[in-house]
Amino acid sequence: MYILEVIDQYLWIAVSSFILGLSLVLLALRFFPKLKLLDRPHKYGIERKPIPYYGGIVIYLAFLISVLLFVPLTSTLIGLLIGGTMIFLLGFFDDLLGLSPFLRLGVQFLAAVVLVAFGVGILSINIPFIGTLVLSEPIVYGVMIASALFTILWVMVMTNTMNFVDGVSGLTSGIGFIAGMTLFILSVHPGVHMDPSSQVGVATISLILAMVSLSFFVFDFPKPRILMGDSGSTFLGFLIATLAIFSGGKVATAFLVLGIPILDMIWVVLRRIFSGKKFWKGDLKHLHHRLLDLGFSERKVVVLYLIVTAFFGFAAVSFVSSQQKFFVLIGLVALMLLLASVLVLIPNKK
Repeated sequence: MYILEVIDQYLWIAVSSFILGLSLVLLALRFFPKLKLLDRPHKYGIERKPIPYYGGIVIYLAFLISVLLFVPLTSTLIGLLIGGTMIFLLGFFDDLLGLSPFLRLGVQFLAAVVLVAFGVGILSINIPFIGTLVLSEPIVYGVMIASALFTILWVMVMTNTMNFVDGVSGLTSGIGFIAGMTLFILSVHPGVHMDPSSQVGVATISLILAMVSLSFFVFDFPKPRILMGDSGSTFLGFLIATLAIFSGGKVATAFLVLGIPILDMIWVVLRRIFSGKKFWKGDLKHLHHRLLDLGFSERKVVVLYLIVTAFFGFAAVSFVSSQQKFFVLIGLVALMLLLASVLVLIPNKK
């Protein structure tokens, strides 16, 4: 039976990655306080004891070690690891020092360029009811210009999307787990790929992403004992964006799974622009913050987001054709517009 074959092939990888992640988190909980790697809740008016910060170190190391153990090195994987390391270090120093938004965007751009230089790219996009938009032309000096530009834009947007949603403990790691599992299932799904064995590398990396995210989620929800910071959230976003390309340009799939974070980012950026504020300057007015203002507990907000994310992840796996995913995506946009309208109109309870 095919499902049993998949379990037999990937179970050890899943268990090993999960245990490694748990072990590294436990080490961080023990040593980060001694190294003063803690958050500063009083800076934001939060009354609680400082807890270990910079949890992105754990996520990065657990992912890196697992990938090097279980996945043969290829050119594209090397590009992912180099670009991912750049994103992780950028996030770490941003957590530590507070970097300018333009420097962050510049390094993210370079990390995406590294991916393209190592052969990672979106070659085409299936547009429902229209056809396939080919991005492999024009070619200038050996570079597929349209493909490179779209790939860079995609990676940068997705990287920042996960960072935008990292405002409630458990949200980013939970979404990382669902996204990783969705990409894993699509990679081994015989209805998606005629030869799933050709996707073993992508499936393994996606599964590692899911298990590392889950191991962090255990300590991140419902009561956070460690925070991942920008180094963790942006690294997860970068991985999801790249794996969506690896698995055959599953841009629509990643868009569905990260639909809520993406639409939340669009909502926040547009609101800041129309209110005359700098769109890159953070605030506490994301949709999940609005739910908190209305009296929802952090636990309820996380559960709500993850249920919706899991639903659209299931839809991405169940509906293979681009036309079906298009209709699901339209439904997601309509749902988010309705939710945003309701949240704006309802008065605060806090």
